[in-house]
Amino acid sequence: MTTKTQNFQPVLDEINDEIRPLLGVGGEVASYIPARARVPAAQFGIALRTCSGHEACAGDAAVPFSIQSVSKLFTLTLAMQHLGERLWERIGREPSGNPFNSLVQLENEQGKPRNPFINAGAIAVADRLLSVGDAKAMVLALMSSLANEAVAFDDEVAASEAATGYRNYALANFMKSFGKIDNDVSSVLDMYFHQCAIRMNCVQLARAAAFLCRDGAHPFDGRPAVTTERQTRRINALMLTCGTYDAAGDVAFSIGLPCKSGVGGGIVAVVPDHLTLAVWSPALDATGNSLLGMKALELFVAKTGLSVF
Repeated sequence: MTTKTQNFQPVLDEINDEIRPLLGVGGEVASYIPARARVPAAQFGIALRTCSGHEACAGDAAVPFSIQSVSKLFTLTLAMQHLGERLWERIGREPSGNPFNSLVQLENEQGKPRNPFINAGAIAVADRLLSVGDAKAMVLALMSSLANEAVAFDDEVAASEAATGYRNYALANFMKSFGKIDNDVSSVLDMYFHQCAIRMNCVQLARAAAFLCRDGAHPFDGRPAVTTERQTRRINALMLTCGTYDAAGDVAFSIGLPCKSGVGGGIVAVVPDHLTLAVWSPALDATGNSLLGMKALELFVAKTGLSVF
């Protein structure tokens, strides 16, 4: 049975039933962002959207959360739209093998981030977008278009990030010292903190990322493509190799799908030419990925056999 006709609702219901007894057991909510520390850990949502537009969801799929580093997927998309190959003059495409907020690697590579999904890389992307136009308005417009409903920033989370983001201030100033940041550091970080504070739920996120399983075509009919086929393949490749911090190898081994995670507990996964999946559970493992979100993705692959390998 193909994904065009397959009913995934029973699969998601089974996964939800298996995950529920594990809620509250293991993992920790990201406490270094005060506004995030108050989020109840015992929550789990899952949703998907197929290439043909069929949707299914289970659990807390309608509960909104700050998407955090999942936003890097969409700012990268915008940057690729506007800058093309010029984007890679200051940003690499290699896995980091280090924590997502590492300063050591940045110094060794003279202010050039290893990839666009670590914090330094996403800050560099934010800088490039600011040189193009109103970056905050651009990312909200893209997300709202892709989700087919209004998407907004969580201002409390953005303010909390700004008040405690000392390592990100250090990364941005470090890159500025190497001439790798063009705009005022405070403006760049304001954009970065706001993109991390975008508030969405699993259903919206599965819709928003659905262009990645459709060769770049917008998830809803009658609208122009989001990215070219080539750009889409490149985004998916970066997700597979760099999208889950320094756990990317383990995720490729155990799940076998391009993924982008965030410390808000959300993860987007793509099955090219089939579907996009979004999972959310706030408690994180030691690498900063959602503990039960990763478990849910493993279950989905096991139950459906869908993988890029």
